Amino acid sequence: MKQFIYVMFLFAFMSNSLKAQGVLGKWHSIDPDTGAKESVIEIYKTGDKIYGKIIQILKEEDRDKTCIECTGKDKDQPIQGLVIVRGLSKEGDEWTGGKILDPKNGKLYKCYVTLDGDDKLKLRGYIGFSLIGRTEYWYRVKE
Repeated sequence: MKQFIYVMFLFAFMSNSLKAQGVLGKWHSIDPDTGAKESVIEIYKTGDKIYGKIIQILKEEDRDKTCIECTGKDKDQPIQGLVIVRGLSKEGDEWTGGKILDPKNGKLYKCYVTLDGDDKLKLRGYIGFSLIGRTEYWYRVKE
């Protein structure tokens, strides 16, 4: 009986720790055309804002690509290692007020991020109003 209680306590603790992670951690981005995992993005916090960096491109043949369409300091930088989620602040259950970079076209969009369950991240990139944009879902990397 003691072992059962211990296991239940451990399970509850682990569940709460995953929830406490929130949006922070490693996420698989998904190719919207094929549904295949594309890359691993690490969402991290600096001060009171979050950022996301591409830490691994999964297709070996794409790992050396650079952001040729980007402007400014991102121009011609390797996509692997690029910070694509920038400066989002927490407002209620979502992170908003920052930008997301699409390295395929080099454009920056306003965005917001929110959890859709413990292991699913909803990202909405848009121009102007959030009605005009695109939603993507990323999935937590299970290690």
